Amino acid sequence: MFDILKHAHSGWRWIVLGLLIYAIFNAFTKWQSGSSFEEKDRKLNLFTMVSTHIQFLFGLALYFMSPRVQFGPETMKISEIRFFTVEHFVMMFIAVALISVGNAMSKKATEDAAKFKKTFTFFLIGLIVILVSIPWPFRGFGNGWF
Repeated sequence: MFDILKHAHSGWRWIVLGLLIYAIFNAFTKWQSGSSFEEKDRKLNLFTMVSTHIQFLFGLALYFMSPRVQFGPETMKISEIRFFTVEHFVMMFIAVALISVGNAMSKKATEDAAKFKKTFTFFLIGLIVILVSIPWPFRGFGNGWF
């Protein structure tokens, strides 16, 4: 079960990253062009947010199963254990919260430009936090690109 979740979590990240990049690009171009906020824009934001929540649920399940997550006197001294026990979890939680807030604020905004601006801003900050928090292979924590 652990391996299935680990592969799902690793593979699903590409869906999350793709949706985030597309949603950010969509919001920026429509914000700059003064386009109207349509139902398809709302759905894109919603699907992007839901995909990040699914990814977080995969990660949460892994958090309680992973041998890389340990609580003890050495947790903060060993960089790999600290990364997975504290840093990765907290930063991803922050990213999911930012994306959720961005989606909610874009729905509450009354002007179309404000909807796109809030989506762009919060989704971009969330994407940056995610990119910094992924255990990429070059960081020495990951098991590969997939």
